Amino acid sequence: MSTDIILLASSGAGAPKVAVAKTPPEKLVEGNPVTQTWNAFTGEDDRLYCGIWESSKGTVNVSYDEWEFCHFIQGEAVLTREDGKSWRLSKGDAFIIPAGFKGTWETVRKVKKHYVILMPKAA
Repeated sequence: MSTDIILLASSGAGAPKVAVAKTPPEKLVEGNPVTQTWNAFTGEDDRLYCGIWESSKGTVNVSYDEWEFCHFIQGEAVLTREDGKSWRLSKGDAFIIPAGFKGTWETVRKVKKHYVILMPKAA
């Protein structure tokens, strides 16, 4: 295993291609958010992902099987757990969404974030 750091290109040669997605109807709560994802790295037997994610305004139902670290580059969102507890997050905020989190993600102002996702091990 190499102990070199891994540089992630955000533009030019080696930069990830953007993946654009509309929210599936079954997850949609309000609006019609469109997301863009630039996945810059996949590792640990396809369990670890990192890059940049962006979303337009809207509210979606979320259910996390994975752990996710987020750092907001811009925008504002409200995450609300299914029991009603909520967090308002904005540019500069860094947080972890634990596996098992269920609730809603409301993008109040266009969000752009760095993310690191760790998927669960296969059973």
